[in-house]
Amino acid sequence: MTTRNDDLNRVTKEAQYDPVKRADEVAKIVCRDDLRKYYRFRPARFYGGIATADCVGCCLRCIFCWSWHQVAKPQTYGHLYSPHDVAKELTKIARKKRFKLLRISGNEPTIGRGHLLQVLELIPADFHFILETNGILIGHDKTYAEDLAKFHNLHVRVSLKGANEDEFSALTGAAPGGFTLQIQALENLLRAGVETHPAVMVSFSPPEHIADLWKRLKGIDLSFQDIEIEELVFWGDVEERLRKRRLEFKSAYPAHRTAS
Repeated sequence: MTTRNDDLNRVTKEAQYDPVKRADEVAKIVCRDDLRKYYRFRPARFYGGIATADCVGCCLRCIFCWSWHQVAKPQTYGHLYSPHDVAKELTKIARKKRFKLLRISGNEPTIGRGHLLQVLELIPADFHFILETNGILIGHDKTYAEDLAKFHNLHVRVSLKGANEDEFSALTGAAPGGFTLQIQALENLLRAGVETHPAVMVSFSPPEHIADLWKRLKGIDLSFQDIEIEELVFWGDVEERLRKRRLEFKSAYPAHRTAS
């Protein structure tokens, strides 16, 4: 009889990639000088109302990703925008909707470091920017966190893909060390003085793995014991992809019950 852990281990042992190297490869597709590809700008109800720029290109291939098509085929989607264009679109949406929060979402915003830092420099001080990231590049290079520390209206949300290295690898297809980089990102941000917190995809994790992660994060800093819980949402063809990979999950919600 095949168990859930058997499925996770099977997927983990399949082809693995280095997410840092993949970030470099993706950057060649979605970045040009200080320009970066985006596929839409929109108001969103998440966080109680936030202006959102959805970028193209990620260094992970999470099986549950809601923007899978942009991740899988970054060359097909989006258009190049300058940092000025992105900041202008975000602030325009926020002022129209009377939002105080801005973000880059969709794929991985830390790809194209120079572009991101320039966007942050152009965000007016009366707005708060939430950087939603998988943390891979910040964990790989501590100077990235140090650069981000210059922005006092910034909060970084590091989205952990599973509760440990094996789950990370099963869910993303990447080498397990990528999860270690995610944890390192939290440490680098903390040391640099950047306001940050962990979010964790728990729909594939047994309770004991979640408990172990909680202890691991608490050991880094007591503030990290307040974990933001992420659960599986059936956006687009997510359910079909999971079925093809034969990955079991503990919890999930239909897309109409959530807002991104």
